[in-house]
Amino acid sequence: MAEETIFSKIIRKEIPADIVYQDEWVTAFRDINPQAPTHILIVPNKLIPTVNDVTAEDEQVLGHLFVVAAKVAQNEGVAENGYRLLVNCGSHGGQEVYHLHMHLLGGRRLGPMVVRK
Repeated sequence: MAEETIFSKIIRKEIPADIVYQDEWVTAFRDINPQAPTHILIVPNKLIPTVNDVTAEDEQVLGHLFVVAAKVAQNEGVAENGYRLLVNCGSHGGQEVYHLHMHLLGGRRLGPMVVRK
């Protein structure tokens, strides 16, 4: 079984966080180190360490992440001008917490997806 993460404790409300949405499948909360005016993490309540650990039984919850992302973007006022959804996988992908999560970034024009070298 995967090791519990800080996100698991946020989901259970054992650690304080600015939760903007929660239901039986996902929890969305503000990032403590925002990279844009709006920076919200959308996390499945089930611990899935990385995208590589996704199985067919996770399809419904992962689809729900996108439904919630659209709802949160609307509630945060960034839907009309646009926003970015980002999922990192593994160390080379920039994943820091090994509990699959989607970043919703918006509130200003965002730069390129990756730094070009």
